[in-house]
Amino acid sequence: MKPVNKNDRITVHVEDLTHDGAGVAKVDGYPLFIPGALPGEDVLVHVLKTLKSYGFAKLIEIQQASPFRVDAPCPVFDTCGGCQIQHLSYEGQMTFKQKLVRDAITRIGKLPDVPVHPVKGMEHPWRYRNKSQIPFGTQDGKVVAGFYQPRSHDIADTDTCLIQTPEADAIMVALKKNLIEMGIEPYEEATHRGMLRHVVVRKARATGEIMVVLVTKKKKFPQAARAIELIQATVPEVTSIVQNINSEKTNVIFGEETLTLWGKDVIEDRIGDVRFEISARSFYQINPEQTEVLYGQALEYAQLTGEETVIDAYCGIGTISLFLAQQAKFVMGVEIVPQAIEDAKRNAELNGLANTLFEAGPAEQVIPRWYKEGKKADVLVVDPPRKGCDEQLLRTILKQRPTRVVYVSCNPATLARDLRILEDGGYSTKEVQPVDMFPQSTHVECVAHLELYKLN
Repeated sequence: MKPVNKNDRITVHVEDLTHDGAGVAKVDGYPLFIPGALPGEDVLVHVLKTLKSYGFAKLIEIQQASPFRVDAPCPVFDTCGGCQIQHLSYEGQMTFKQKLVRDAITRIGKLPDVPVHPVKGMEHPWRYRNKSQIPFGTQDGKVVAGFYQPRSHDIADTDTCLIQTPEADAIMVALKKNLIEMGIEPYEEATHRGMLRHVVVRKARATGEIMVVLVTKKKKFPQAARAIELIQATVPEVTSIVQNINSEKTNVIFGEETLTLWGKDVIEDRIGDVRFEISARSFYQINPEQTEVLYGQALEYAQLTGEETVIDAYCGIGTISLFLAQQAKFVMGVEIVPQAIEDAKRNAELNGLANTLFEAGPAEQVIPRWYKEGKKADVLVVDPPRKGCDEQLLRTILKQRPTRVVYVSCNPATLARDLRILEDGGYSTKEVQPVDMFPQSTHVECVAHLELYKLN
């Protein structure tokens, strides 16, 4: 029998946070998940739903507040799904994220003795995003834009986002006010009607160049000239205006075809001394300040002397690869997206880094073939998506046995799972360094340093 029932009102003590920022309280060992509650708080809650092993409750009143609780400065924090923990002080966020990583490494990876260092955070953890993907729509006959509400595609309408650039705010507001007058109908996902689906704004921190991508349902865009004029008048620093066509009935943002409407095809940015050309659909880390911290940590763990051959799995447009190529003998990058590989080759040429090789294809297929061809790595760097490394790639690592593995991860749970597999296959995890790439959210990046210790 469950100790609580639906519609109960009870006072509980919050012990922890989930990976998505909800408070966790236990009633006779039965977990209740409470959005908005923080560890250490006594709160009055209304029980909304009870399942066999856990339940959900709504926060009614904070009876004893956490010392780390702050007022969330964003006006739509309660309805927008972009940030989950603005109500937690930045000091509290750093503590939570270190614990999140340590718990995953201990519980999932069964590696309680691996050092998980304090999170490397930001001095100013606001306005850090260099890319904003803003959906447009209508509500009650009014044009709205902002970000999706949690677990939905309903737009939380806003005129400002405190983690994106002021330029993105200005473009969002100007288009929202003028779309109807310009004859541009916002897209409606439910009916597949309308023209403008998303506006994507990218800004290069090092150069200040700005790209605006108008994602439309149709290629024919007769109002393009007026949209260009409005964007230029709103943010004169814009250097590129691009149209991406997505005619599919899908919630995926980009379509396959991209056209340059005005200005350059790309914008240029730098990480350290390495230059990158970024196109509309290029994957590029969204927090440039912390990207330099993250890649610097990966470079430190790689321990390059200039004599090593490095393989970079999941290399994207070559961001980590080119960072490493400055200190390695040779770097080979593989990525499943062909356009990203073309970007990587172009970026290598842009930086005069001839000691690189890039190939498109699944890492778990390309890397074994490289080994058969005699292209072996002393150091292997992986930076997989949230699902972690492909099983076949992990088997390849264990078979080919590079001396060092540097694992860059955006998901502590899959990182811990993969570390356990590598440990069982002969590697030792020396340390894990979390880096706060996404302040005000529950997400955290990590860099793990592994060394081969079983030589047979």
